[in-house]
Amino acid sequence: MPMPDFPIIDTHLHLWDPLRFRMPWLDGNTLLNKAYDLAAYDEHTSGLSIASMVYLQVDVAPPYALLEAAWVVDLAKKDQRLQGIVPWAPLEYGEHVRAFLEALTALDPRIKGVRRIVQSEPELDFCLQPGFVRGTQILSEYGLSCDLGIHQGQLPATVELVRRCPETSFVLDHLGKPNIKDRALDPWRQGISELAALPNVCCKVSGIVTEADHQHWAASDLQPFLDHALAAFGEDRVLFGGDWPVALSASPYSRWVEALYSLTQHLTPQAQRKLWYENGRRVYRLP
Repeated sequence: MPMPDFPIIDTHLHLWDPLRFRMPWLDGNTLLNKAYDLAAYDEHTSGLSIASMVYLQVDVAPPYALLEAAWVVDLAKKDQRLQGIVPWAPLEYGEHVRAFLEALTALDPRIKGVRRIVQSEPELDFCLQPGFVRGTQILSEYGLSCDLGIHQGQLPATVELVRRCPETSFVLDHLGKPNIKDRALDPWRQGISELAALPNVCCKVSGIVTEADHQHWAASDLQPFLDHALAAFGEDRVLFGGDWPVALSASPYSRWVEALYSLTQHLTPQAQRKLWYENGRRVYRLP
């Protein structure tokens, strides 16, 4: 299979050591409940030209959130490719999130945004509580973007959140986690179209192999979902993410890259460069 022969920016990298920070969601997961560091990432991405990476928070228990951010800042000082960091922040605290954001942004200029995952919250409209909306609006004052970690059932509320925060820049992670395993394009497809109609949101092409059948997925399973996202957001608002090591549940890193590369061969060379490199650099304000 052909692979990209040009530099790549991976806009969705996780690193962790479960012995350092408490990560309850890893309990019982024999594949993921161990340390994944930069050396392992280099092994798994062998043969690819990874020019830069953006670290995404890994849902450590909330008391560890600032420690996680500081730990990744230290890692970034040792590997110049780690140019963007997106930590957790308690957006639902509204005005009270300011002290947290001040502490975050004081750590390092590589902190580019925050992510408060809502995909595990039982309420589909969790992100529309007044405190969450206000906290998200405040991000723009600190020069921070907002990564959206949701599942497809939360798309309607997410569209409304983005509408209420016109000054904040958003990045939808993992195409909004559509149900690829059951080939259920709807109602996800409508939600993506509505979200893409708003100018302040981009779409991360990441984490979709884990929404397919982990044991039996093929690139063709991903295609209708990928095609719709690319058409809805256009070539200037899509960016590549590896979602390593979470994606290992369904695929080696190389297989995900091969699949995406094969499914985007119809794009112009310029559009391919935007997906794999240029949009990531622009959206996360990397050097």
